[in-house]
Amino acid sequence: MTEALVAFLFLAAMEIVLGIDNIVFITILTGKLPESERPRARQLGLMLALGSRLVLLSLLFVIQKAVEPIFFLSDLGIDISWLASGGHHLSEADAVREIDGISVRDLILLIGGLFLVGKATIEIHDKVNHVEHGKKNAKAVSFSQVLVQIAILDIVFSLDSVITAVGMAKQLWVMVAAVVVSMAVMLAFSGVVSRFVEQNPTIKMLALSFLILIGVMLLTEGAGAHVEKGYIYFAMTFSLVVEFLNLRVRALQQRAEGKHS
Repeated sequence: MTEALVAFLFLAAMEIVLGIDNIVFITILTGKLPESERPRARQLGLMLALGSRLVLLSLLFVIQKAVEPIFFLSDLGIDISWLASGGHHLSEADAVREIDGISVRDLILLIGGLFLVGKATIEIHDKVNHVEHGKKNAKAVSFSQVLVQIAILDIVFSLDSVITAVGMAKQLWVMVAAVVVSMAVMLAFSGVVSRFVEQNPTIKMLALSFLILIGVMLLTEGAGAHVEKGYIYFAMTFSLVVEFLNLRVRALQQRAEGKHS
């Protein structure tokens, strides 16, 4: 029982950390909707994420099969031996096999990574253009379009999250409980996070940059190369701390200017 409790706590904490990506992405997507529709869209988006994770957890056998290769690049006449030479955490032979074999998980990560990089890049381009041309409102999108885009990324994030959960816990109920608790926490704080991102344009731009970074990480993982997520999250945390300090300095400067005016 103690082992299950420890696994639950660690898994719930991990799901909350990974779920921040979902909240940021959902916040950016729902930002183009009318303000009255944004809370409902965020809630539905997170419920879709919860549903995706629970469905995948109920299909553990399928998830375990998802990491097995469905075809090999070498069978298509593609020489990938040069990609695995040097600096890899595996032996050269194992690295070649890792990159050569393409699984369902790899395909989903590749597609999701491309989608995430493309979407974040388009959003950054739009925001730069709107500032440059003095436009305040982005091009409107429909509620259903936003939900479809959220659902696509939920599948990508959910698959990687569930595969990690399967490796950390043995009992299905522990995984389900951790996912439900983490999603409840995200639902409770999604409004606060969303308002903070919306009210601070520099944070929003930083979040879009993080999404590009995550997208590149997904592409790298999908291509068979291992990425230490700790480095990624350390870089993101460091950038956020620096930006929070910048926000604090700007607030103090505005307060000082207000006293002198």
